[in-house]
Amino acid sequence: WILHTLRPRGEITVDDGAKEALVRHGKSLLPSGVVDVRGSFTFGDAVSCLGQDLREFARGLVNYSARDLAKIKGAHTDSIESILGRKDYDEVIHRDDLVLLEV
Repeated sequence: WILHTLRPRGEITVDDGAKEALVRHGKSLLPSGVVDVRGSFTFGDAVSCLGQDLREFARGLVNYSARDLAKIKGAHTDSIESILGRKDYDEVIHRDDLVLLEV
C-alpha cells in the first residue's frame, strides 16, 4: 500500500553504503546514510529514496520532517538528540515501513 496508494511528499538521497544496506541486507535507513533531502514532508509521510544516481529505488514512511532530517543528515544516530534537542527514533525510515522497487 505504501507503493501504490501514497504519493511521495519528498525525496531522500542516500549514499551507496546506505543503499546497499537497504537493498541487500534489509536494514533500516539511518541518518548517517542520508546525503540530501528535498521536498516538504512531516512524520509519517511517504518519501522516495534515491541512490546517488538520483534513481528511485525505494519508498517509505519517514520518521522525521524534512526540516529535522536536513539537520541530522549524515549524523550518527547517537548525535540526533544533541542536534535536535530530542530523539524520536533511531531510524529515518524503519525497514518495516520501506518498500523496495525493482532495481
